[in-house]
Amino acid sequence: MADDSIATVDLERCQPDRCNYECINYCPPNRTGKDCIIPREDRYDEDEPFDGALDQVWISEEICLGETCGICVQKCPFDAIEIINLPQELSDEPTHRYGENAFALYGLPMPESGTVTGLLGPNGIGKSTAVKALAGEITPNLGRTTDPPDWDAVIDEYRGTALQDYLVAVRDGELSVSRKPQYIDRIPEQFEGTTRDLLATTDERDALESMAKRLSIEPVLDQPIGDISGGELQRVAIAAALLRDADFYFLDEITPYLDITQRIAVARLVRELAEEEGRAVLVVEHDLAVLDLLGDNLHVAYGEPAVFGVVTPPKPVRNGINEYLEGYLENENMRIRPEAIEFESHAPRPVTNADVLVEYPEIEKSYGDGEFSLQVEGGAVHQNEVLGILGPNGIGKSTFAKLLAGQLEPDGGHVDLGLEIAYKPQYVEAEQALPVETFLRDISKDVGTSYWQTEIGEPLKLGDIMDQLLTDLSGGERQRVAIAATLSRDADLYLLDEPSAHLDVEQRVLATRAIRRYAENHETTVMVIDHDIYVIDLLADRLLVFDGEPAVKGHASPAMSMRDGMNEFLQNLGVTFRRDERMGRPRINKPGSQLDRQQRRDGEYYYTQ
Repeated sequence: MADDSIATVDLERCQPDRCNYECINYCPPNRTGKDCIIPREDRYDEDEPFDGALDQVWISEEICLGETCGICVQKCPFDAIEIINLPQELSDEPTHRYGENAFALYGLPMPESGTVTGLLGPNGIGKSTAVKALAGEITPNLGRTTDPPDWDAVIDEYRGTALQDYLVAVRDGELSVSRKPQYIDRIPEQFEGTTRDLLATTDERDALESMAKRLSIEPVLDQPIGDISGGELQRVAIAAALLRDADFYFLDEITPYLDITQRIAVARLVRELAEEEGRAVLVVEHDLAVLDLLGDNLHVAYGEPAVFGVVTPPKPVRNGINEYLEGYLENENMRIRPEAIEFESHAPRPVTNADVLVEYPEIEKSYGDGEFSLQVEGGAVHQNEVLGILGPNGIGKSTFAKLLAGQLEPDGGHVDLGLEIAYKPQYVEAEQALPVETFLRDISKDVGTSYWQTEIGEPLKLGDIMDQLLTDLSGGERQRVAIAATLSRDADLYLLDEPSAHLDVEQRVLATRAIRRYAENHETTVMVIDHDIYVIDLLADRLLVFDGEPAVKGHASPAMSMRDGMNEFLQNLGVTFRRDERMGRPRINKPGSQLDRQQRRDGEYYYTQ
């Protein structure tokens, strides 16, 4: 193979018992008598370990012609093979590789005491692998999969770099690590007891009560961990990680299911941990406004998911985010995306299509013995618009969506809009062990057609997971399937509750564009609840803003323009945003800064022009 290419075989997809070894039979080097692609049983001795079935294929990267050929990729009926050209700037050997024809990671992030370091990149690009190496859970093998080096050899490889002293501490067991997991919904499966019981097991800094107060989880301390909401569980997981007395804190996705106020509160806690206590913090986060607020520097991870990943040297956080959005890394002279992600730098124009799709009446809903009450003023939803819904957690947004979808009954009546409504709930569960394609075909006969592929399948990047079981999908994959399932239904109104949860930045943009394009092409109406300001900024025409007292009472006024809606929402929260001069992206102002004070005086909490 050319020196700048890599071959991977997905052993979960490679199924020789269901094919005729098309990759072997059509490979040009094979047809000239060379052993470029062969069954693994022809390569391994019986006594040697192997990472799959012996009849699965192995590819010689020395013989393979590289991406310019790609015949095996095209011929494989299960999409199990990837041949990818590597950037020419990469060193000869990766930092870690999971075996021959397996994922390879190049580079590692550098945690620094007293600093919050961000790690930004797509899912499946090696961020978790990098953290495992930094935590000492795996020894980087420097690409030597059959003869892995020990820690001394790894340290020799990094001698003279900023990572040398850190890796020495890892080798000598002098480094303690606290990790906050990405998928918090698994916590109740692994722990039984109350929230307080869980936090007590990690409270090495004797700060449980103060941490609970800062994160507003005091009301759920004595509740069973399996009974609390997703937003509460997220804050409990963050508290559990921060309560440990560690040298290095790794926080994987701190914002899913949190509203903007809670996100800022978490960001301030993380900053204090680094600045006031001198701890090293590494944060993987896809909410760019929050990452921008809490980070000191940023490593960008790029590459091809499940094939290879590259971690860049650190960049100033603002520059790193802007380069990532532009799709071009300046120091590396590397284009990682064909086009930039752009934001409107001015307030959007007023919605010109005022045709009303439906008017909904005033709605009231209460739970229990007056524990929570919701009042929604009557309003109208326009045809062919995307209506964004904003508000704190526990204020009734999801309740409102369920009332419109007919999944809840209001007090003293029934909401009947006379519409076909497709609804995606906030929490996506996969209870059926069905292949994704079977699940989607049960919803729509159009699945698999060129129309469906163009409108839904390709924008949401579902091709690689159509054969997988729902129960085997990651959180982000389940989210994309749930969005696809909702848009695949024949409906007049589409309700999507937190479609950005567990999606990386690229996937959020793709999902946002898919939703927006679907609404425009089908002249249909979509309502979206989300806490990611970037998603709402890219997606919505108008806003429906909820206010009140979380978990006590909620209130919603009729929908309003983006400018008025953003001002009302952010004024309620006491937060102002500015626009990045280079990219036009929203950035949170530091409270009390000159710009923050000026925008408050002007009454412009979001759009400044």
